[in-house]
Amino acid sequence: MTIVIGFEGSANKIGVGIVRDGTVLANPRRTYITPAGQGFLPSETARHHRSCVLTVLKEALEEAGIQPEDVDCVAYTKGPGMGAPLVTVAIVARTVAQLWGKPLLGVNHCIGHIEMGRLVTGAANPTVLYVSGGNTQVIAYSKHRYRIFGETIDIAVGNCLDRFARVLKISNDPSPGYNIEQLAKRGTRFVELPYTVKGMDVSFSGILSYIEDMAERMVCTGECSPEDLCFSLQEVVFSMLVEITERAMAHCGSQEVLIVGGVGCNVRLQEMMEIMCKERGAKLFATDERFCIDNGAMIAQAGWEMFRSGQTTALEDSWVTQRFRTDEVEVTWRD
Repeated sequence: MTIVIGFEGSANKIGVGIVRDGTVLANPRRTYITPAGQGFLPSETARHHRSCVLTVLKEALEEAGIQPEDVDCVAYTKGPGMGAPLVTVAIVARTVAQLWGKPLLGVNHCIGHIEMGRLVTGAANPTVLYVSGGNTQVIAYSKHRYRIFGETIDIAVGNCLDRFARVLKISNDPSPGYNIEQLAKRGTRFVELPYTVKGMDVSFSGILSYIEDMAERMVCTGECSPEDLCFSLQEVVFSMLVEITERAMAHCGSQEVLIVGGVGCNVRLQEMMEIMCKERGAKLFATDERFCIDNGAMIAQAGWEMFRSGQTTALEDSWVTQRFRTDEVEVTWRD
């Protein structure tokens, strides 16, 4: 049996997960939540992670019922992500690996999401829609790489939703995207917004600028409600994502779609993708907030796959990077 512990802290979540041969033994995490109308700064987020990472580590070991000597490898998020939080987690992982005398392994955050999704859902070879606060990509596996078929050319879809939440002063607890989703359920009027698909790529910055500019005026004059705006924004950006995912499926001849990343928890996105999949005779795979949202178990699972295929990271190479594309990783653990 191979046991891997994973440290994740690329954004506002700090998590420690433990995986043993495809079974998640523990997956505690903490979230840095800021006041309504505000985002989270790298330095303050890193300070939050430093304040609670050892507590989360202790929780993970207790929940899994294991000791440090039972661990075979220590995995951590190498990137992409926010610089200061990434450094914080890398330092902890390096320290733990040296104290315990275990090999170290740097993991691509995006690969972590994909491998966790494959493990939890059982999807064999899906077209992957990866949607989060920092990334928006349509991905498919080919020849030992996760190939990017389409992506955002500016901001991520999660960042678009989060920044609109700040305009409406929506609470960040538990997350702005979740609260937008709840408001959107009460929306009754569709407000027309720009729809920007460029081939296989999408753009969200223009949509965000447009809705930011007109939101206050339309709400104040009674033309629409905040719920209507949340509903309309979701419908437009999710339609764009479904379109480019379907195009990638057609190109690859795929009959499976896997949604991963924090925005993948959104039930409306899953409903819209399910409609498209049924029309194509395909199957949709998705997970809930335990594994969609950033967590340590996904880093542990990707680390488990990599470690079993013979990969480790030397101490002198255990740096982090804010830019680390999904297709830069050689996928040695898949045929």
